[in-house]
Amino acid sequence: MPIDRQRYPKNWNSIATSVKEAVGWRCQHCQRLCLRSGEKPPDLTRFEWTKATLSVHHANFTPESNQPENLIALCTPCHLALHSRARRSDVSPGQLSLW
Repeated sequence: MPIDRQRYPKNWNSIATSVKEAVGWRCQHCQRLCLRSGEKPPDLTRFEWTKATLSVHHANFTPESNQPENLIALCTPCHLALHSRARRSDVSPGQLSLW
């Protein structure tokens, strides 16, 4: 998923990992248990691996706003659905894709 890294703090990976660890690597919407960073079982297809990937969503859709209450851990399907429903103009076509 291409993102504009300039909009994120230099320690974004650390912030995102902390959010994911705080929720036990579970999607805060559907409760799916997701894979930890670097974990990719060899028997998973790319589709299955992508579905089980946890990302961190900005509730206010602003990557510069990294207060804990603005950050939500979501699996790829939930993250995609949220952006699809919001129809945000800052998300380019194909940016959040399962394949």
